[in-house]
Amino acid sequence: MKNSETYIGKIGSVTGSTLSIKLDEKIRSTLPIINGVLYRVGQIGSFIRVPFGYVDLFGVVTQTGSDAIPEKLAEQENVKGSRWIKAVLIGEKIGKKFERGVVQFPIADDHVHLVIKDDLEIIYGGFIEDKSIIVGQVSASESLSARLDIDRLINRHCAILGSTGSGKSNTVSIILEAIAERKDKAGNSIKSTRILLVDPHGEYGEILKEYSKIFKIGADSTKAESELIIPYWALPFQEFIKSFPGTISEKQEEYIREKVLHKKIEAAKKLTPAPTEEAITADSPIPFSIKQLWFDLIDIEQKTFNDTDLTDEALDESGAPETLKANKYTQASTNNTPPYSNRSAQGILGFLTLMRNRLLDQRFKFLYQLERLTPNLDGEIKGDLDSLIKNWIGTEKPITILDLSSIPSEVMGSISGTLLSIIYEFLYWGQNEDVGGRQTPILFVLEEAHNYLKSGENSIASRTVQKISKEGRKYGSGLLLVTQRPSELDDTVLSQCGSVIALRMTNSNDRGHIKSAVEDSLNELVELLPSLRTGEGLIMGECVKLPMRTKFSKARESKSTDPLVSEQWKNNLPDSSNYKKVLECWRNNKFS
Repeated sequence: MKNSETYIGKIGSVTGSTLSIKLDEKIRSTLPIINGVLYRVGQIGSFIRVPFGYVDLFGVVTQTGSDAIPEKLAEQENVKGSRWIKAVLIGEKIGKKFERGVVQFPIADDHVHLVIKDDLEIIYGGFIEDKSIIVGQVSASESLSARLDIDRLINRHCAILGSTGSGKSNTVSIILEAIAERKDKAGNSIKSTRILLVDPHGEYGEILKEYSKIFKIGADSTKAESELIIPYWALPFQEFIKSFPGTISEKQEEYIREKVLHKKIEAAKKLTPAPTEEAITADSPIPFSIKQLWFDLIDIEQKTFNDTDLTDEALDESGAPETLKANKYTQASTNNTPPYSNRSAQGILGFLTLMRNRLLDQRFKFLYQLERLTPNLDGEIKGDLDSLIKNWIGTEKPITILDLSSIPSEVMGSISGTLLSIIYEFLYWGQNEDVGGRQTPILFVLEEAHNYLKSGENSIASRTVQKISKEGRKYGSGLLLVTQRPSELDDTVLSQCGSVIALRMTNSNDRGHIKSAVEDSLNELVELLPSLRTGEGLIMGECVKLPMRTKFSKARESKSTDPLVSEQWKNNLPDSSNYKKVLECWRNNKFS
């Protein structure tokens, strides 16, 4: 074996699964050519092979140079000047089958060999074709396709991490394209693929248009886009209150909660079938008229009476809930004479004024003006939430893109979390039906996740994603987080990601968080990240048999592609009329 052209040295010491390997002095070159292929000896992230009886053990190189010398051997004279590498055992091959994990361990002086293309094909091969996807090429041998196990990728959750410009959007697009294009063994398209992509910048609509249905505010029907609406009455009560500006006390909030609950109980009687009253809470997704709620609340605040018994109302002019016009009353006296103010008032007149302004704000019509999902004043409704959710996750297209680029920034976090909460709750309660997650699984893709999954933040987005990360696999809900700032991401969520795809990352604080998310034996590989090429990533975890440095395929250009400044500045000055056109677009919240 020592005379083999793949032989590179001997094991000096074994500590747990970590091997210290002394490279042989007789190696002719650190760039051997074997069977016409050039290899590099001792590259960080490359593999080594240790023949051990009828088993071949495989490890990944994590360190090279003097730091790789075992501490007890460092002072010995015969060690000085020699070359050492450190590797971590990660799997074994029995016959033609490779498995993650090691049952037997080598001993000192066992021979170590270079891993060549034939070995790599066994390590990275063995995937069942219709249960895996190809996302690029293995960097160590670009003739080898980089395959991911789709079941483990989705069920065990995944995080795609990388600095700005490292190729995150391209990686996401390639993975989603590969999933959407999957065929069964007979070569037929997979019909029930469900992917929900939360896209805060609207950058994926063009790149994935062939496979997706897009929902956005101000949808362009000529591009087959659909209008995004989110029913206010489906929001949990806390998020419903947060959708309005202004602050109120806990007592005032509980007062409004009781009024909302009463409205939902009354409106529920008009549903078919009607839910039991005992099951209804202020969080239940039951339609009610927000205009009637506002009218009733402000009427209590403004009402005055001509008698001390508070029975004779001092009404001057009747209002109209439909137009958000309140009743007018004679102003209350301040010297204990008629008219008298209402002792039931809660002091929320200022909040209700801001609430009316928000209801009339056209930027928020996606929340309050819901077409068929807008209840009348009695709470009756023409459509219902089931049809909306079917449009979101029951389409023939495998990918649904929720484009949130036009959502006002002050409610972005709350709305994105509410969307996830609505869909996850539907999947949870539908676990025994074929539309539920257990029988028709779903993948949630959260782009720019750090914007609404802040570490330590008790928001609905954080609570919902934590719930999906901890419980989702039981109910068929997978998670794919995409972020450029893992240090800002909730640690609980990141730790639940069984696979990590790490692209170029220069910030040491962010790399530290990636280290905490991968197994300890692979921590040294994270130091590779600053040197990765654009579009290249290190795939670690459940979805691959061994850590895999991968050059991802190239997707079509998207909005996230940087403009070529050197070329764009060569163009003539823009037409002055276009400034007016942009101002018109701005005022109408639409792109030209």
